[in-house]
Formats: sequence, structure tokens, C-alpha cells
Amino acid sequence: MALNKEKVTAIVTKFGKNEKDTGASEVQVALLTERINQLTEHCKQFKKDKSSQRGLLLLVGKRRRMLKYVQRMDVKKYRSLIKELGLRK
Repeated sequence: MALNKEKVTAIVTKFGKNEKDTGASEVQVALLTERINQLTEHCKQFKKDKSSQRGLLLLVGKRRRMLKYVQRMDVKKYRSLIKELGLRK
């Protein structure tokens, strides 16, 4: 269920300033989104896996807090990030 190295490097190069920029807020939100998508598929398949459901809710809360931070710091980055990840409709 964890992200493999190729996906992580692809996300980091897409959202970061360079391939080593894993600490940027945009990169962290994108990585959290990928993990949330994978965990959502897992929870759809295994409905009684309550610990994974709890982990999913924790990740969603963490992503929400990170998005609030990005929105406070730079609204343009926030809007582009939301659009690129497809989070809001």
C-alpha cells in the first residue's frame, strides 16, 4: 500500500522546485493525496478494515491542515494545486 519510489520521484519532480525538494508544502499535499487515493481503493475492497479507515481519516485531516497552510501563505499556489490535483469540484 505504500508509495513506490518511482511514483514518489515523479510527484516530487512535478510539484517541487527540483527532484530533491520533498519538504515543499505542495509536494507534501500531492504525496498525501496519492496515499489517500490508494487507501480509499483499499477501504472499498476491504470494508471491515477499521484500522485502515482510521488511517485514511487521519491522512485526510493532515491534508486539510496542509491545504489551509498553503492557502494562508499563497492563494495562487493553493488554487493551482487544487486544480491540478482535482480536489474540489
